[in-house]
Amino acid sequence: MAEDDEIQQLYLCALINGLGYEAVPAEDGIAALELVRQTDAQIVISDLQMPNLDGIGLTRQIRGLDLDHYVHIIMLTVTDDNEVRNEALLAGVDDFMTKGGSNAILKTRIRTATRLINHASELADRTRVLEAYNERIQEDLRAAAAAQRQLLPELQDDIMGFRVASAFVPSAIVSGDMFGCFALSPDKLGFYAVDVSGHGVHASLLSVAIGHLVTPEYFCRKALHNDDAPDPAAMVAELNTRFGASENDDYFTMFCGVIDKVSGRLDYCQAGYPSPFCVNHSGVAEAIGDGGFPVGMISSASYENGVHQFDVDATLIICSDAANEAENPKREAFGNDRLRTIAETSPCTGAQNIPNKIVHALTEWRSGRPLEDDLTIVAIERINSHDTHNKI
Repeated sequence: MAEDDEIQQLYLCALINGLGYEAVPAEDGIAALELVRQTDAQIVISDLQMPNLDGIGLTRQIRGLDLDHYVHIIMLTVTDDNEVRNEALLAGVDDFMTKGGSNAILKTRIRTATRLINHASELADRTRVLEAYNERIQEDLRAAAAAQRQLLPELQDDIMGFRVASAFVPSAIVSGDMFGCFALSPDKLGFYAVDVSGHGVHASLLSVAIGHLVTPEYFCRKALHNDDAPDPAAMVAELNTRFGASENDDYFTMFCGVIDKVSGRLDYCQAGYPSPFCVNHSGVAEAIGDGGFPVGMISSASYENGVHQFDVDATLIICSDAANEAENPKREAFGNDRLRTIAETSPCTGAQNIPNKIVHALTEWRSGRPLEDDLTIVAIERINSHDTHNKI
C-alpha cells in the first residue's frame, strides 16, 4: 500500500487487513519498490502523486523487475484526466480507483485482482508442467534421432571398386529419409534411397522401419533372382504390397538399383523419387528414370526396371526432392538445372566432395535458413577396380 498520507495509509491498510490480506505500508514509490523486491507482494495499490517516485514511475520500475510472478497494480487518482490515465496504462497499470471512493469498490477491485492472480498462477503452473513434458519429449526425440542416425551408413569409403559419399540434413530433429549402400555379392553393389511423405516423428518411424527391413539380405532375396539377375522392381513391388496394406495414408518415394562392378550395368527402379544424375568422365550429366508411382500409395501400382550403362570414372548423384524444391527468400526453387550444374563438376571436384558442395550451395541459396524438408545426397563413383580392394 503506497501512500504518502499517513492517515489515509493507516485507514486503507486496516481495511485491507480486514478483508483477510496482509497490507504492507510504504510511504512513497521508492519504499514500495523495495518492498516489492523483498516480499512476495502480488497486488500494489499506489497513490498517483507521491514524493521521490510517483505512481507512474513506480509502475514502470515494477514492470522492469525480473520477477517470477505477476504484480497487479491499482492506481489511486483524484482526477479523471484521460492523458494521465493513458500514461499510466502505457506504464503498465492494471486498474484505477478514485481516491476517497467507497470501500465496496476497493473490496471489489482487490477481489477481482485476486481472481486474476490466481488464474495467472494456475496458468504458470500448467506452463511449467507443459515445459517439463516438452523437455522430456525433446530428449526422447534427440535419442530417437541418434538411434536413427545409427541406422544410416557412414558412406565415405570405397566399396567394391566404387567410391561412395553422402550428406544427410534433417529438417527437424528426426527425419523421414533413409538410404543404404552395400555389397550384395562379390560383383554386385546394391543401393537405395527413400523419402517418406510428411515430416516429424510419424515420418521418421516409417523410415526407421524401412531401414530395419531393407538389409543386404532382404535386398538379395527380393532384388536378385536365383541366376543372380537383378530385379529391383520386384523388391519395390514387394514393399508396395507390404506398406500399401496399412490403414493409414503413409507412402514413400524410392530409387534403388544394382550395379555390376565388372560390366558397369546399372539395373534400377524409380518409384516417384527424383531422377538422379549420371555424370560421365567428361562432365556431361544425364538424368536417369522417368518417374514411377510412390510406394504404398496405390496397391495395384506396377513397377518397371530400367537399365543404364555406368562407365568407369562416371558418378551417380542421388538427391531427395528437398534439393530441387529448396526456395530462396524470393520463393524461387533451386531447381534441377542448378543441381545439374553442380553435378557436372564431379570429375574435377571429386565424387567424395559433391554432397557437401550441394549442401553448401543450398545453404547459400536459402540465405542460411534451415531446409523445409529432409535432404539426402548420395554420390557413387565407379573407379578402376584394380586400384581398390573389396570392403563390405
